[in-house]
Order: sequence, then structure tokens, then C-alpha cells
Amino acid sequence: MALENMTANDARPLTIPAQPHLSVVLPVFNEEDNIEPLYREICEALGDIDFEVLFVDDGSTDASLARLKKIQAGDARVRVVVFRRNFGQTAAMAAGFDLARGRFIATLDADRQNDPRDIPAMLARLEDGYDMICGWRHQRQDGFWLRLLPSRIANRIISYTTDVKLHDYGCTLKVMRADTAKQIRLYGEMHRFIPAIASWSGVRIAEMKVNHRARVAGTSKYGISRTLRVILDLMTVKFLLGYAGRPIQLFGPIGLASGLLGAVLVAWLLVERLVFDQPLGDRPILLFAVLLVFIGLQFITVGLLAELQARTYYESQGKPIYSLREIVESGADDEER
Repeated sequence: MALENMTANDARPLTIPAQPHLSVVLPVFNEEDNIEPLYREICEALGDIDFEVLFVDDGSTDASLARLKKIQAGDARVRVVVFRRNFGQTAAMAAGFDLARGRFIATLDADRQNDPRDIPAMLARLEDGYDMICGWRHQRQDGFWLRLLPSRIANRIISYTTDVKLHDYGCTLKVMRADTAKQIRLYGEMHRFIPAIASWSGVRIAEMKVNHRARVAGTSKYGISRTLRVILDLMTVKFLLGYAGRPIQLFGPIGLASGLLGAVLVAWLLVERLVFDQPLGDRPILLFAVLLVFIGLQFITVGLLAELQARTYYESQGKPIYSLREIVESGADDEER
């Protein structure tokens, strides 16, 4: 439905209910030629579903914001969130999750490579008891050497590291329950790790093949230069998933192994010096043994300090170390009987 063709006689309501069924979150950065066609596709794809669209303008320097405001002026279901500067896709996702009002939340890129027509099927798949449905671009329309091959390698590494097995971590197209999305805290470049971060809460995740289209307008914001940042963020995610609540179990074994090895070497050198009268002043292994002992002490100390910080983090915010799905219990009437 073209913007210029919207009239009072159009059957589609242009007002948003208090709580829409679905919120569609789209980070936008310099996509002026894709915004209006994508908006029309979303409206056509979602049909009679009560929905809202949150465009998060991430400091665009082209005409994207002006076109977003034009769309919003004609459709109250559209909300435009404007950043003061470019904060990145992760921040845009986080803002969208925080401000979304729907019972379900869908995310997709604004470059039109994700197909909005996949959203209803993904939304229906949630009815099978899942909390999040992730898109899988099984026929991806990108270059092999610079996009496909690095992506496949990264997906295997991330799946192995996080124990959340997905074919396509880089696909922005996802549909999830609002309570799942709103408990996800995103920092850095962690938007690609949303399924792994959500898995800490025990959410049920499924993957679904989706249509992927070649870019027809604008330029890609991704490149091979992001590889290093992905690796660093992957290390952070692995730590948060496995050891955020028990850091001593990460640093402790390293410290104990290093300290014990150093102590054994020091003991052996001491025996050589006292029993066999061997000189130690010119032996580098003495310095190595002492270094191992100090490294062990440092790792254990770091682990203990991290334990204190973890407890401060959870207790100061009243943040539980668990996540409830539901509570099944008898009501007051049953107890009276």
C-alpha cells in the first residue's frame, strides 16, 4: 500500500491498540531507498494482525529519518525512535526491545534482504511451545568468499562455544515472546548472540528456513573487519553463560594448576640445593617456578574478587540467579477444601 494512496476508506486500521499482538523492531542506518518499500511489504505481509512497527534510527546521515517521519505521519502503528548519534545495531535492538509494546516481538534488517512474509509462519511456530524462532538463510544471496564462507565458519564456532546449535547466527530475522526479549541485556556487538544469551534463561529455541533476498538498494554495513570484535564478544558471552555466577570455577583451576606446578618445581630445586648441593643461581627454571607460584596466587585472587563482584551484582539489584517459566499450585479455594 503506497503512502500516497492511503485514504480514509482504506480497510486497514491506522491506529494501534493498547497492546498490539506483534511489535516489529527494525534498526535503521542510512537505508533511505529501502524504508518505504519495506514498510509496504510489512503491512501486506502481516495482514489483519494487530501490530506496531518500531523503526530505530541509528544516527542516519541520509534522508532515512525524514522518510520515517513521513511514514509515521500516515500510520499511527508506526513509531520512530531516533538516536542522538550512531550507537550500533546492538543498541538499536536493545532500544527496540525496551520500547516494544507487543506480546510478541519480531526483528529484521532494514535492507530488505529479510522477507517480512516469513513473520506470520514464524509467529505460528511459537504456538508449538517455543520462546524464540530464529531465521535460517539456507539460500543466502551474498558473496561466497567475503560473506558466506566466514559466516559458516563463525556459525560453527559460535554453536560449539555456546552449546546453542544454529545454522545462522547472523540472521536478524527472529520472532520471540516479549518476556523473552525484555530479559535480554545487550552490550557491545552482541546482537548476533541473542539466542545464546537468551539460552541462559532456559528458553526454547527453534530454527526455521526463511527467504533471503539480494540487496537492491543501499550499501552493506558489514565486512570482514568485524571478525575480531565477534571473537572478543564470543569470549564475553561464553564467560557470561558459563561462569558469570561462579567465576572462581574459571580462574580457580588455572590458579591451582599453576601454583601446584610452581610449588613442585620449587620443592625439587630445594632438594637439589640442600641434598645434592647443586647451584641454583644460574638456572632459569628457578625464576620460572617462582613465576608459576605468583601466577597461581594472582588467578585465585582474581577469582575471589570476581566472586565478590558477582554477589554484589546479584544482591544489590535483587537479581535472581535463576529464571522461572511458571508456578503451578493450588488456589486458595482448593486449600480451604
